[in-house]
Amino acid sequence: MSERTFKRFCPLEELPPGAKKARNLDGVPVLVCHTGEGIFAVSNLCSHQEKFLHAGRVRAGRITCPLHGAQFDLKTGAALCLPATRPIATYEVRVVDGWIEVCA
Repeated sequence: MSERTFKRFCPLEELPPGAKKARNLDGVPVLVCHTGEGIFAVSNLCSHQEKFLHAGRVRAGRITCPLHGAQFDLKTGAALCLPATRPIATYEVRVVDGWIEVCA
């Protein structure tokens, strides 16, 4: 069994409620969204055509792909509407010593 590794993403102060930020963590494109429900980390790539999600709108616990309007649940990664039919990856998030950390 492999040990889970959390990596520092950004200081919490850089991601206030309502904000989102994208970064590559060891080659993995990750998008972190700070919503009223919490902090969520998902793949920054839409499962429909592998386009970046970071320019998409976050609302009601979902991210909308800016290209074709596919929507994904931030908690589960589930595809919520066409044209996407496959989920996106989700990652565990924690806050330690003022830093957002992601297990990706």
